[in-house]
Amino acid sequence: MSKIANYFKGAREELAKVVWPSRETTTQHTLVVIGISVVVAVFLGGIDFLLNRVLQFLI
Repeated sequence: MSKIANYFKGAREELAKVVWPSRETTTQHTLVVIGISVVVAVFLGGIDFLLNRVLQFLI
């Protein structure tokens, strides 16, 4: 049982050392990820649309 207690004690000590980002940084990074995801989705959607039109033309 002491191994489990030592594990959780060590985990708590390590979490205390973590430098957590500020709310503003987290918000900015989240918006960047959402923005990049939207851009990639539009790009891939456009390519899919164009390839679909080309295949319809060929068939």
